[in-house]
Amino acid sequence: MKLYDLPASPNARRVRIFIAEKGLEIPTIAVDMTKGENKRPDYLEKNPLGKMPLLELDDGTCIAESGAICRYLEEIHPEPILMGRTPVERAQVEMWNRRMELEILLPLINVFSHTHEMWKGVHTQVAEWGEICRETALARLVWLDTEISGRDFIVNDDYTVADITAQCALVLGKAVGVRVPQELGNVNAWFARVAARPTARA
Repeated sequence: MKLYDLPASPNARRVRIFIAEKGLEIPTIAVDMTKGENKRPDYLEKNPLGKMPLLELDDGTCIAESGAICRYLEEIHPEPILMGRTPVERAQVEMWNRRMELEILLPLINVFSHTHEMWKGVHTQVAEWGEICRETALARLVWLDTEISGRDFIVNDDYTVADITAQCALVLGKAVGVRVPQELGNVNAWFARVAARPTARA
């Protein structure tokens, strides 16, 4: 196997942390978007959308999308469990992972893509939308602070893929000036726990 990686991408980081938590060693190939490497014909053959991350299996099968890659790795390397032990737990992990994607990560990606200098001239930026998404992300952090009261991690007392998604979202948030307000004690304590894990810098 090999992983086509975009080092600064929160979605690629999600996969790298997942791999590290599993204790796996999968060679990575960094794809430089600024040089158009993701638009080269040989890469587009593997993923016509030209996005990363992308996991290529030994037989040439390619799996795109971070969630799908993590699901595949969970199936072939079930320990440690990162997606739930029972049908109910798996559904809860899926629910919370989806919430972290839609309610926190996606708004922060929109802040980045619509307000950051990196994207000027690359695609149409709507600064007003970026600022609306900034406020949305902050509001969702207030919601999350209430939801995780009394829990060590997002879903329960186990670290799961939902925590990985949320921690990658907040790392991106720092890059665009969206930080967890000090008064959100539960989220700040949670982030300190996940940031202290050896895999956090994967």
